[in-house]
Amino acid sequence: MAIGCTPSLAPAVALFRSLGDPARLAILRRIASGEARVVDLTGELGLAQSTVSKHLACLRDCGLIDYRVEGRQSFYALTRPELLDLLRSAEQVLAATGEAVALCPIYGTSADSTSGVNA
Repeated sequence: MAIGCTPSLAPAVALFRSLGDPARLAILRRIASGEARVVDLTGELGLAQSTVSKHLACLRDCGLIDYRVEGRQSFYALTRPELLDLLRSAEQVLAATGEAVALCPIYGTSADSTSGVNA
């Protein structure tokens, strides 16, 4: 069976795709340090409100975050503490590989700046 046809990999692929967008990853890293409102995220990350809202919806659809309402405000938080372990592990892998990932001809930083593709 070809690897692309393995249905058991589909959830993992979806998880890593959800983490693959720079804005979503920045939002997750920020929320990992504590609850945040949309206004907090727009100010701290320098993103437009519509961009933050779109990415928050994606992360909620993936089950990675949720929110609680307090008055007229919504506070977003991680739903799974295991996500912190995953992010820490990714940082360790990146530290161990040095610049190899950044220099990857397909997914590295040079490909990001020329492709113009957003997940």
